[in-house]
Amino acid sequence: MQGTKNISRSRAQESSAAIERLYITMRHLFNRGFYKPMGVSGETLREALLQLRPEIYGSIAEEKAELNGLLYVIERLPVGIEQCRFINLTSDEGYGKSHFKAIVPPKRKRNCYRIDEEQMNVEITRGRSDIYDILTHLTFIYIEAEKIKNRVLIDDNGEIARDWVKLEQVIENEEPLQLEERERAISHLSIILGRTFAEINAIYDGFATKTDPDRFLRVIYWLGKLAIEEALGAGKRTVTFTPVLRERLGHHIHGEIWADNIKAVLKQNGLLQRPIHIISANMHSVMNSVFAPSLFKGKYKDKDDFFIYEELSRSDNGTLRDKVQETALKNGMIYMPDTSGTNIDVQIFDTAKIDFSKTAFPGAKMADEQPVIIVMDYAFGEQAYETIDELLKPYKENDTKTLINVESVSIMGKAGILEGNKGDIMIPSAHINEGTGDNYPFHNELTAEMFEGQGIPVYSGPMVSVLGTSLQNRDLLKFFNESTWGVIGLEMEGAYYQKAIQSASKIRKSINPDVKVRYAYYASDNPLETGSTLASGGLGTTGVKPTYLITIKILEQIFNIQ
Repeated sequence: MQGTKNISRSRAQESSAAIERLYITMRHLFNRGFYKPMGVSGETLREALLQLRPEIYGSIAEEKAELNGLLYVIERLPVGIEQCRFINLTSDEGYGKSHFKAIVPPKRKRNCYRIDEEQMNVEITRGRSDIYDILTHLTFIYIEAEKIKNRVLIDDNGEIARDWVKLEQVIENEEPLQLEERERAISHLSIILGRTFAEINAIYDGFATKTDPDRFLRVIYWLGKLAIEEALGAGKRTVTFTPVLRERLGHHIHGEIWADNIKAVLKQNGLLQRPIHIISANMHSVMNSVFAPSLFKGKYKDKDDFFIYEELSRSDNGTLRDKVQETALKNGMIYMPDTSGTNIDVQIFDTAKIDFSKTAFPGAKMADEQPVIIVMDYAFGEQAYETIDELLKPYKENDTKTLINVESVSIMGKAGILEGNKGDIMIPSAHINEGTGDNYPFHNELTAEMFEGQGIPVYSGPMVSVLGTSLQNRDLLKFFNESTWGVIGLEMEGAYYQKAIQSASKIRKSINPDVKVRYAYYASDNPLETGSTLASGGLGTTGVKPTYLITIKILEQIFNIQ
């Protein structure tokens, strides 16, 4: 008789189960319509996130406060959300036409509206991934708020620690703090947060805004204040999903409007039946790659093209960027700022109107039917499926359907890397959908060899499309990387893009079954490397060369340049 096998789960398996529990709980809460973060449902989210311990949230499971993770989250949530007891997730329900002023987080495109002192409405127009993203971030700040409350609230009778009383006195004085006052406040904060004076001082200015240089103090104060009040019997914090949002989500409402707008503009300009190449990228790399080098070759003599691209990326060079856009608009570019609610702007390039001898691609070999390039800004998670799925459908006008002649779909984006460093390039051979086992192998028209000799390391292999950047930890990612999956990186949209492309080309037959696909990513972070997660800061100019190198390789194939 065989002995009983000792069955124990690895950290990677525990993490995978925690992600699944988070995912299922968030779907359940959405269907339910509301939840209280400190209630039973909220506890399930908190426990799962603490079991997962995502790398991006650093010391979330420790008693001390997590500072880098808090800054990362605050930059992706609307200013003032920490003051609100009630958070409503809504669809596009007309607030844009009201007196309420839209608050857009600096690092995440979404419209938010402060309804009153206690309520913040957050518009969800980018699909379920937006909900997972927000609920994960909110769960993190509720966990951090509990840490503050536990350090400040001495007993159940409401006795408050002296450091909190001192912080309250500082908050009551709304004038910007002088150096001495600021350092005194940081000293009190160090006790409240369990962090050193130096650690708080180093991150303090990261939270600052032009109108509020001491915002860090207010964020911490309000997180703690609401947690303390709730613990002492005041109103409970509540997250609500509006009935309209619950009714609309998953029905491609915004994606359909977005795609129909694009097709209408193509029709109006006689471009609908021309060969079409779709590129998912930012709103500057294609435009700059085509027009900028020849435009500024006199200004930057003896400098290579990448120097010009770097100059254009500097925040104080808006005049130069405007000049490139002005040139592009005169030479076949149509700019479509989003009006659909997807927050995805679009550029359409009619190559028949481009004099390639005056561009960075003088060797372009155009066929008789010169192509049209549609550049769409980055989608967010599942939104990639919604938008591309709708864009690849036939154009409908009255009772007639016009198939769109899509020759290629190219995806250029940022991703986390598991084998290299920030700024490196990844060329995927397949996309794996995390948590489902769904996988999408494909023939990538881009290869690692195309990028060799440029001074940038290149990696090739499968990539995993994750539910959210905030739902990963070292153990799970090491499993993906070191097991037979051989994953080289993680991102949020690839599997959804490929799912839409395959259904349109192989099943629905709405586009060419042999449509070419190109995927390439540059590394924005390495979540396996301490100090290199997304919470450690942006790429700076490190991302400029890989961004443009990928863009140029995509355009060379579209322009038939060997």
